[in-house]
Amino acid sequence: MGYFVRSSRQRIGARGTGVALFLTSLLWSIGPIPVCANPAKTGSGSATPVTAATATATPSVTPAATFVLGSTAPGSAQGASQPNNKPDPDVLLQEIYRELANANLQAARQKADRLVEAYPTFRLGQLVRADILLMHARPVTGFGSGLPAGNERLQDLKKEARVRLKSLRDRPDPDLIPRALLQMRDDQKFALVIDTRQARLYVYQHHYGRIKFLSDYYISHGRFGINKLREGDQRTPIGVYYITSRLPKAKLPDFYGAGALPINYPNEWDKFNGRGGSGIWLHGTPPNNFSRPPLASDGCVVLTNPDMEKLFDSIEIGKTPVVIAERVDFVNRTRWETERAMANNLLENWRIATESKDLSKLLAQYSNRFKSGQGENLNTWFVKSRQMLSGWPDLAVKLREVTLFRYPGNDNMLVSTFTQDNLSSKEKNTIRKRQYWIKEGSNWKIIYEANI
Repeated sequence: MGYFVRSSRQRIGARGTGVALFLTSLLWSIGPIPVCANPAKTGSGSATPVTAATATATPSVTPAATFVLGSTAPGSAQGASQPNNKPDPDVLLQEIYRELANANLQAARQKADRLVEAYPTFRLGQLVRADILLMHARPVTGFGSGLPAGNERLQDLKKEARVRLKSLRDRPDPDLIPRALLQMRDDQKFALVIDTRQARLYVYQHHYGRIKFLSDYYISHGRFGINKLREGDQRTPIGVYYITSRLPKAKLPDFYGAGALPINYPNEWDKFNGRGGSGIWLHGTPPNNFSRPPLASDGCVVLTNPDMEKLFDSIEIGKTPVVIAERVDFVNRTRWETERAMANNLLENWRIATESKDLSKLLAQYSNRFKSGQGENLNTWFVKSRQMLSGWPDLAVKLREVTLFRYPGNDNMLVSTFTQDNLSSKEKNTIRKRQYWIKEGSNWKIIYEANI
């Protein structure tokens, strides 16, 4: 159930007003924190108001500025791999705020200690711990009270805290499916779906037509947002892409952390629309920095090193799709199956028109704005296609290894990729093809097509 900060203020008492003010400064912008029906308590099992009697003396909190503003925590192993048994930092961060919302200051401190012990270079975790230590000594009236007001990095950490907690509050129902993932090939095991508004990467597993939510990770993206247009604009592209290679840590500067996974930006649709630039990767962080603010990269998608390590060996070169969207739409299975059937029907109608060599029906499948992979307009391309079809007297067309995606940012656009087998009594021809479909009025048309 949700828990509002107003209720927290009523329960904490006068000495604990600082906790409520601290929560207010962070959480009014994102709404209530989800709290379990029976949240963990300390002591006798009931929430204990933070008073002068319950507060204890604590060490100096001056290290907060050191940890948060750039230095590595004392004793931390820079660049060390994080074992898989370490706690999820997002979940633990959420639990800390749950404890604060229930006035369990000691439990919040214990969990904050655990967080920074597991992730010494997690500056947000260090800042939260410093605030909790400060709460033992005096009221804390805002997030990051131990740091100078107006500090730029403090503002970045506030943004990171908000987006991390908001994404947990708004985590999608695992029974829902990303609308973009209409159909994947049998040999495509995983899909990566990125929601830039939520600063989140969702991992889905694909197994013979069934798509299942596996996990999700915090990400940072372009400093100036999305919709990349040109080299150096520090924006992240929106679209459907594929992992093109795997670059291990040993072959990269420390800046890229645990490794990098380049994607095929610009894709065909980007080039069709004159979008430029290159070098868009998924990669990790420098060893002295656990994570980056939500808007901080030059256009790449940046994960923490532990999360990058989890992804690195699971992806398949040339197969794993990466869908980057401003906002990911999720639908139930019934709607997903309906939209998938619609997309397959479009492709089947195109196949039938091609196989029958019904030129009028085939031409009707294409937009007047069509461009081929060679840059040809519809008339030039169609003359060549008509000549090609005339050379197959008894043509049979088979489609296999079909993928279908609804294109991010445009409800009226699909991208299909498939292997096309052209068969006759005399010869066989196999090509891999990609088509971009748009909806013009009530009809779907192919606006771009290329052999890949």
